[in-house]
Amino acid sequence: MKRILSGMALFLAGIGLALAAVNINTATVDELDAVKGIGPSKAKAIVEYRKKNGPFKSVDDLNGVKGFGPKNIDKLRGELSVGDGAVAKKK
Repeated sequence: MKRILSGMALFLAGIGLALAAVNINTATVDELDAVKGIGPSKAKAIVEYRKKNGPFKSVDDLNGVKGFGPKNIDKLRGELSVGDGAVAKKK
């Protein structure tokens, strides 16, 4: 019984990690590129912007990154976060 419960706990933890939002303040180009809707050039632009301007305070700050507009950001909002595992909400 303990093995079954342990297995279920690990399975659920794995699902949680798979569904976790990508932190745009810490993600690598490859991690960002893996997000549906962000290709290699946008991923690189996010990392370069972050290096130049410091950490993002919200996902809406992607407006300052070349290639991102309000519609793109709204589509990606559930996939991205700015830290602490919390998904950044629209203001």
